[in-house]
Amino acid sequence: MAPPTPKLIVPVDLKQPPWLQELPLHNRWHPEIPPVAEVKTGEVFRVEMVDWTGGAISDDNSAVDVKTLDLSTVHYLSGPIRVVDTDRNPAKPGDLLAVEICNLGPLPGDEWGFTAIFDRENGGGFLTDHFPHATKAIWYFEGIYAYSPHIPGVRFPGLTHPGIVGTAPSTELLNIWNERERELEETGLQSLKLCEVLHSRPLANLPSTKGCVLGKIKEGTPEWERIAREAARTIPGRENGGNCDIKNLSRGSKVYLPVFVDGANLSTGDMHFSQGDGEVAFCGAIEMSGFLELKCEIIRDGMKKYLTPMGPTPLHVNPIFEIGPVEPRFSEWLVFEGISVDESGRQHYLDASVAYKRAVLNAIDYISRFGYSKEQVYLLLSCCPCEGRISGIVDAPNAVATLAIPVAIFDQDIRPKTTNVPTGPRLVRNPGLPQCTYDGNLPTTRNPCATTGQ
Repeated sequence: MAPPTPKLIVPVDLKQPPWLQELPLHNRWHPEIPPVAEVKTGEVFRVEMVDWTGGAISDDNSAVDVKTLDLSTVHYLSGPIRVVDTDRNPAKPGDLLAVEICNLGPLPGDEWGFTAIFDRENGGGFLTDHFPHATKAIWYFEGIYAYSPHIPGVRFPGLTHPGIVGTAPSTELLNIWNERERELEETGLQSLKLCEVLHSRPLANLPSTKGCVLGKIKEGTPEWERIAREAARTIPGRENGGNCDIKNLSRGSKVYLPVFVDGANLSTGDMHFSQGDGEVAFCGAIEMSGFLELKCEIIRDGMKKYLTPMGPTPLHVNPIFEIGPVEPRFSEWLVFEGISVDESGRQHYLDASVAYKRAVLNAIDYISRFGYSKEQVYLLLSCCPCEGRISGIVDAPNAVATLAIPVAIFDQDIRPKTTNVPTGPRLVRNPGLPQCTYDGNLPTTRNPCATTGQ
């Protein structure tokens, strides 16, 4: 007998805003956000999701929506989902929740997505000191392939995945998060050398009632006010999984998530058609609405059996990810190296972030020689299936990071040759890129030896 069609347990209506969905969404982590659905282990179920902005970005040729996006509202997540075993016993703190991705994709009738660079004064990105302007590229899907009228001459298969899969934190774990992130926000600029080069965004996104959506908990009630002041933002990945942005987490993958509350309270969202390692533009995958078909199992006492705390409490653990067998096949790559020396020539000690920044900048400058603007390349490297690596982390003083780009995604050969560099791209759909002015006064970092511009 054929297995039953997966039951849709969390639907979304793209014509409605996130706060008016049939089953309310949420955009914070907190143990008291009530579940909207319940599933049993072993059954395959379907969850639908809005894009991470809740539909705030339009399919058009303007980047004003990117520049003015209210980032206090993201990410919109579907769930929480309570998980019980076949005897209806819930997952318990200390268990592991094994979540298998059986199927996924864009929502039918909504087969498009976007990649964006946020304004430096509103979100920024990994290279926001080089690219402070709000910029946007729209992508359209042809089966497994994506192409953009804003970045012509490029087409590649997407490795579709959820950016966020996570369980609810316990009150104790939530307090740990808030205390350590508040300390970082208050003292980090004085204590972290990294900030001298890369700090141009908030060091942490602390709890805030602004833009807070708490599912079934009604705004304006005393309960909502209390929880909104405590609830953690969804921006970073943490011990519960969350916003890990692992691009290979596609069909056939499994996530082994620690359980911190009864029922696990699983949530997911931030669907990506494709993403490069690092998602360097921040809004850097091909963001889309989508669906997941999932199956859960409960590994009793799994945290103690399989996870070793890396910190002062048993809660300082991290999930395990099992990557599935589905991925694009590329045989030829162009690899760019970066070392931990910044654009001013200053040496940093084994700093992988500075090294990766250099690798990305090297790739951007190189590919821009083939007829692209540097903003186009920055967006492309954030969302195409490129591979980032820490290649060396022990040979003082330089960390070495690499970024590998599959050459087959271009309609021209971008490898170095003895002949002249072509002017490409040959396939021109739209030479422009939606972009806004940068109206702030923060200084822009420039490489004095770059080919043009940044």
